Parts: sequence; C-alpha cells; structure tokens
Amino acid sequence: MGPHYLHRILSARGIAIIGASERPESVGARVMENLRAMGYKGALHPVNPRHRRIMGHKCHPDVKGIDRPPELAVIATPAATVPEIVRQCGEAGVLGVIVMSAGFAEAGDDGVRLQEAMMEAARESGVRIIGPNCLGVIRPSQRINATFSRNTALPGHLALVSQSGAICTAILDWAEAQHIGFSLVASLGDAADVDFGDVLDYLALDPETRSILLYVEGIRHARRFMSGLRTAARMKPVIVIKAGRRGEGSRAAMSHTGALVGADDVFDAALERAGAVRADTVQQLFSAARMLSTGMRVRGNRLAIVTNAGGPGVMATDRAVELDVAITELSPDTLKLLDAALPGHWSHGNPVDVLGDADAARYETAISTCLQDPQVDGVLTMLTPQAMTDPDAVADVVIGASRGVRKPLLACWMGEHHVNAARAHFSEAMLPHFATPEASVEAFAFLAAHQRNQRLLLQVPGPLSDRSEADVDGARMIIEGALSEGRHILGSLEAKAVLSAFRIPVTQTLQAHTAGEALVAASTLGYPLAMKIASPDITHKSDVGGVRLNITGGEAVRKHFADMTQAAREARPDARIDGVTLERMYRGNYGRELMVGVLRDPVFGPVISFGSGGTSVEVLQDRAVALPPLNETIIRGMIGRTRVARLLERFRHMPPVDAAALEQVLLRISELVCELPHVTELDINPLIVDEHGLAAVDARIGVDFPSASAAPYAHMAIHPYPAYLVSQWQLSDGTPLTIRPIRPEDAQIEQAFVRGLSEQSRYFRFMQAVHELTPQMLVRFTQIDYDREMALIAVVDHDGSELQVAVARYTAYPDQRSCEFALVVADQWQRRGIGSHLMQALMQVAKSKGIALMEGEVIAGNTNMLTLMKHLGFSSRAQPGDEGVVWVGKQL
Repeated sequence: MGPHYLHRILSARGIAIIGASERPESVGARVMENLRAMGYKGALHPVNPRHRRIMGHKCHPDVKGIDRPPELAVIATPAATVPEIVRQCGEAGVLGVIVMSAGFAEAGDDGVRLQEAMMEAARESGVRIIGPNCLGVIRPSQRINATFSRNTALPGHLALVSQSGAICTAILDWAEAQHIGFSLVASLGDAADVDFGDVLDYLALDPETRSILLYVEGIRHARRFMSGLRTAARMKPVIVIKAGRRGEGSRAAMSHTGALVGADDVFDAALERAGAVRADTVQQLFSAARMLSTGMRVRGNRLAIVTNAGGPGVMATDRAVELDVAITELSPDTLKLLDAALPGHWSHGNPVDVLGDADAARYETAISTCLQDPQVDGVLTMLTPQAMTDPDAVADVVIGASRGVRKPLLACWMGEHHVNAARAHFSEAMLPHFATPEASVEAFAFLAAHQRNQRLLLQVPGPLSDRSEADVDGARMIIEGALSEGRHILGSLEAKAVLSAFRIPVTQTLQAHTAGEALVAASTLGYPLAMKIASPDITHKSDVGGVRLNITGGEAVRKHFADMTQAAREARPDARIDGVTLERMYRGNYGRELMVGVLRDPVFGPVISFGSGGTSVEVLQDRAVALPPLNETIIRGMIGRTRVARLLERFRHMPPVDAAALEQVLLRISELVCELPHVTELDINPLIVDEHGLAAVDARIGVDFPSASAAPYAHMAIHPYPAYLVSQWQLSDGTPLTIRPIRPEDAQIEQAFVRGLSEQSRYFRFMQAVHELTPQMLVRFTQIDYDREMALIAVVDHDGSELQVAVARYTAYPDQRSCEFALVVADQWQRRGIGSHLMQALMQVAKSKGIALMEGEVIAGNTNMLTLMKHLGFSSRAQPGDEGVVWVGKQL
C-alpha cells in the first residue's frame, strides 16, 4: 500500500486559508497567525476577495486563482458558502479541507441540508473533509498549526484525536505546562467525512506516533471506529477517555437486559475487544500514556509495594483493591530474604514497609528481592521525604534496579520541594514516576488492562463453533413466520424453539388457551408445575401476578388459570392474553439462577450480557457484557467479572456447577446473534445451572426485519472470522491444499513463508530489499480487519503442521469501492496454478464486499506476474514517472 491519504494533507506543501482576514479577532486571522508563528515552511495563500494582501501574503479572490494548487485548504467562512467552496477546492486540485465553520448538522434541518450538499460536493471532486465545526489540526513536525486556538503543541510522540475542540485546547494548555509533546493534534468536530477510524488508520503506521490519546463523545460508524481502533491498538498503545460515563443508554428498557446494560458498559466492552484502555480523567489519560509509551509490558496484575511509610502503602492498597489490582502475597523465599535484610519491625508482608529511617541500600535490597519473586508482576516504590531518607540517592537506586529487568518498576515520590530533584532524575531516565499513591496504582492498572485487552484483541472467533450443529434455517423460519404476522416478540414456545435450534437446553413447555387445555398439559408434563401468563405484550410476568410456582394438582391448575388470566387483564387491559404456559418445575437442589441476555446497542450492534438472574436482577446489577463473536477465552473472562461467578464454584454444601455447559450456552448465544440479524433483544431468565447441566426456564426474544442490502455480519461491530471462505483445492498432481483467511496465530508460518522466498521474489513482492518481516509488519499482515481487507493463504500439511505456500491479499481504499492487491507464491510452488486460483478467490471476496476496482503495482521485470494478470483479465499501463513499475487493474 502507498501512503495513507491523510499523509499528504497533514504534510501539505501549500495551505489556503479561505476566509483569511486582517481582523485579529477573526478565525481566519488566528489561523494565519498560528501558521506563521509555528514557522510553516510551505506557501500560505490567504483567500478573500476583499483584500489584496494579508499579513504580507498575496491574497486571492478564490482558491482557483492560486497558481500552484495547495494540498490543504482551511475554510473559515459562513456555513452557507462552504458547499460551493468545497466544489471549487476539488476543481483546483486541493486534496483536503478543514471546515472550521459551524452551522451544519448540529444546527437543525437547514444545517443538515447544508452538510449533505457539502459532502456531495466533496464526493464529486474527491476532496476529504476534516470537520465541520472543528478546531483544526496541529502537526508539529511539519510546523503546521492549522487551528484557531491560542495554544500550540510541543513536538513529541503522542497523538491526540478529539471530537471536542475545547477539550483539545484544555489538554494542550495542561500538556505545555507538563512539557508533554505531540506528533499530531486533531479536532474532528462533527466528523462528517474523516472520523476516528480514518485518523486511527493513519496513526497506526505513522512513525512519529508512539501512543494515541482519544477523547470520544459519541460514535457514528461503529464498524469503522472498531476497525481503525483495532488496527492502531495492534501497533501502539491507545488510551481513550469518553464523556458521559454515568449516562444510561437512550434505549427503552424493554427487557431485563435493556434495564441493566448502559451504553457505557458497551463502550468498555468495545475497548476491551479492540485492545485499547480507558481513562476517566485527563490526568489519567496522560498517566496511562506515560506508562504505556515506555514499552513496559506486564504478564499479570500482581503488584508489590515498597514504601518507607505505612499510610501511603495503605492508600495504594485501597486503590489497588478498587481497580482489581492484586497486592500479591510474597513467596516464602522472598519473606526469608527480606527478614534477613530488614529491621525486625518491618511489615513482614506486602506492602513492604522498610521503615522511615530507610537508606538507599535498604531500598535497593527490598526492590531487588521483590523483583526476583515469581509471584510479583511489578513493583511500586514509594518514598515520603523523612529526616533519615535521601530522595535523590533512593531515586538513583530505583533507576539502577530498573535496568535489565523485564518487570515494570514505578516510582511514587510524595511531596514537592524535597523530591523535585529526584523526579528530574526519573524523567531523564524515562522511568515512570508519580506524585500520589492513587496515580501510581492507576498507572500499573492501565498497564495490566492493556496487556489483558491485547490478549483479547488476538481472539478472532468464527460465527459458528467447529462442532456446531445449529439449525440456523429452522430458527430463521420461526422468526420470519412471526414477522409475517406483524409480531416483533416471539411467544414463549417460539422463543424456546429458537434456543433449541441452537442446541440450548430448555425446559419442556406447553401452552394452554383454556382451563381445560391447561389440565391436559399438566397431566402430560407431570407435577409440580410452573404456570406463566402467555402474552407478547407483558415483559415482566411477575409484575402482573403472571407467575405461579409449585402447582401440585388439577384443582390448583384450574384455579390458578382463572386467577392469573383475570389478574393480568385487570393489570394490563391493553395487553393480548393468549392463555398460559406450563412447564415442569426444576427439581435439583443446587441450582443457581443466572441470566443471559442480548441487546442491540444503537452504535455497536448486538451485545451479550451475563450475570445473576431471578426477579431481583435489576436490584443486584450484577452483570458483565461482551461484543460477539465470543469464544471460550472471552466467555471465561466475562463470567469472571461478575460477583455470581464465586457462587458457581464449590460453596459450602453446594457442588460446583457444570462450567463447560455454561460456556457452551454462551457460545451458542454468540452463534445465534451472529447468524440471526433479526434478533433485537433476548432474555433467558432464569437460566438454572447445577452440577449436572442447565436449562433455560424462561425466554423472551424480540425480532425485526434485518436490512435487505446488508452484507453478512454487517449488524456486528466486530467481523467474525470468515470461516465460510475456507475451502479445499487439489493440484494437478493430487496435492491437497487448504485455502483460508489468515489468522493472528499464523504469524509464525507467515514469517517462515517470507524467509523462504528467494531474494528476487521478496523484491518483487515488497519492491525493496526485505529479508524477513519486522514485528510491526507481521502484526499488520496477520491481524487483519476482515471487513475491509482480506488475506487468503494456501497451506499444505507438512509433517503434521501447516506450511504456507502462497498468499493473496487486498486492502480497500477509504472509498470502499476500490482496493489494492498483492500476491506471492513460494518459488518451488510456482507455475502450478496456485496464484491464479488464489486471485480468483480473492476477486470474488472483494466483489461480494462491493468493491468495483482491484488494482496493484508490478515490477516491470516480473514477467510471470504480468502474464498471470493478463490471463485474469487485468489491464496494464506504465506508471507515469516510473518506467520500472507497471500498473494493473480490473473492474470486478
């Protein structure tokens, strides 16, 4: 792939300021002044028909009058003028525009129409838009400050991307005082065109950026956001702060799940699956960035604390408990070593209190001993300035101990005047240091969360498990039957039938419309029974007296039928009453009541919820959520985050539940929401699980028509592994090949494949001398986003393991209508039809995604590839200005 389209915009060799002015209080004047003050080296072109010169620069009546078209234009004119200006920019050859003007979608119907006109003009001319209603961008390395802020950004390696211009200015002001520098500051405003996904794509491979900070208020395009976030987080740390943490989602609480799951829960689940971490405050944002940008990594969350005062150790421990950071129990060997080296009154545990008179040598012993403990994942060293303690000497000890160790070592020097010099030492040594116990522990928690989420990022489940026997078609027909009748809530029997189609155990249920039918059903099922009101309009049956348990005889069946239906009609005269359902009571002695739910989040699509069940679920508020698709690793993590997880293990006289059966149900629910975009909500409450298995006792499913034009899995924020693309093929000599999409775990065979290529084949593929893939390239090639790129590999069995023999891949351009491809076949496997077969499969995938043009560049001397491209129907032409490269392309 060539450079990202944002590269030329953010390193523009010429900038037009449309709406430039001599009035110092105007937006255009502020932008001009900021570019001049930053020392911008390119050409500045003020555009204003009322002036001849502005700030010493020739002023143009319009952008088309500029002799050499600028690559970037900044628009600071009234909203009504913007669509025509964007059209003129496109005609003049401008690549991108920053629209600072307000008055678009945020201003009501008229603004929406203006925004639509602006975007239509941009699409016609190929111009990309940052904004509208934005502060602008700062690119310190290019000396670009195209904002109207009175702040600037120091050069550095942090990228800040924000929807709020005001937050950008506040963070810039704070960062300048902290001597924190940036590689990019981008205010996206309304993000009508360029949004988080686009900027994250660019930053993922930006060599100037080491860490990325995001300020998010809302997400419009979940799939693009998740794609960009997952791409960037694979390459470098991404820390996110989101406004509105405490706000509940705007959805009506139609079900237990809807009442429990807030939009903030879902956002957290999205970040976990994307490999990013979340901060709650601006200070935490930079603490996390400082910690993660050091390159430190941690294997677990077990922290040891070395301190010269008990109080700060307690404060750190309290914050660790709140953040689920484990204050680890030191090993017996470590305790013996510390006993021998420390005074008799040391704390004899973790935190390790080395006492107020500790010198540097005592600190050194405690720190090195804790670092060597296999039960310790990281060490926090704390110091309060006391009479017998030398903060500078201890700082030097900490810095020395950090060299050559793989475990993170953090410092917390409390105070101000007496510890300033020590903090300067830490800064020079690039060792993370903090002023408070809470901030120190939070920083370690970010490190642990990042490592945990990076492991989740590597999980790429398919939509269906390998052993799946789900009757997807049968379930779909049940749902479509209900929708054809105008119903959007399945009846109890229908809901359980859908669950059964996905092999989820359910209790046997019969429906009765009359008391006589209820007696027949009771005799069929056997006693004791549960009776529930049957109504598609009543969500919480117990609220209307619609649940009766432990019914033991025919007379009771008659009485409860009459009483229940009468009570339901009185409580809900508007509801349709379809009689009752009867089911056999659960007979086990050790069952636990759980709840599994699905909710369709308006941004991120289906979300799966798990937690304690029963009638008090809203009160207990014990749940965890995850975005599908799920696998066993993700499921275990989700269960482990709930309080009810402890009750699933052996508890007093109760045996542990069948954990495998519970995991299987959650896996089946994941399959259900992947394969049935019709499902808008689902409740299984209670799901009763014991040592022998489980059963869904009650279920409710809401359904709707899916989008007719939607691609497979378009309703999901995370595209599952496209297992449907796995195929078998045979060479002419009978050698069997498997053609399949690449997975993250293919990194080893991908690296071996590239190493095994001849020097010429590697040059033909990468157009430069490459011996093997760098770690960054390996991540980029194997951890792909199946929604907008694809890599099909051909593998053969080699002594019981897979050997990669070829790969064909494409990556879609931002327009999602065209893509660039690459193909390489191992030297000894060439001329056997593999390349042709792979390319045909790849073109079919691209076409199914709506891609119309596939193109690529081929070294002119690569005659075999050019011959293959001609055979496949690709046209070709010499690249202007580069006779050694041939462009090839094909309309799909």
